[in-house]
Amino acid sequence: MDARLLDILVCPICKANLEYRKAQSELVCKPCRLVFPIRDGIPIMLADEARPLSDDET
Repeated sequence: MDARLLDILVCPICKANLEYRKAQSELVCKPCRLVFPIRDGIPIMLADEARPLSDDET
């Protein structure tokens, strides 16, 4: 994932900064408790594609 892209990406819902999880290939929005997938190096920033952040992941 390009570091410059990570600097400008924000949550599409609340505009908060995202946490990049390289090993899981995903971006996490802690305020919304959503996890956005990264597929083939492309972040999928659609609310419909996000999954809820579980209590174990926080």
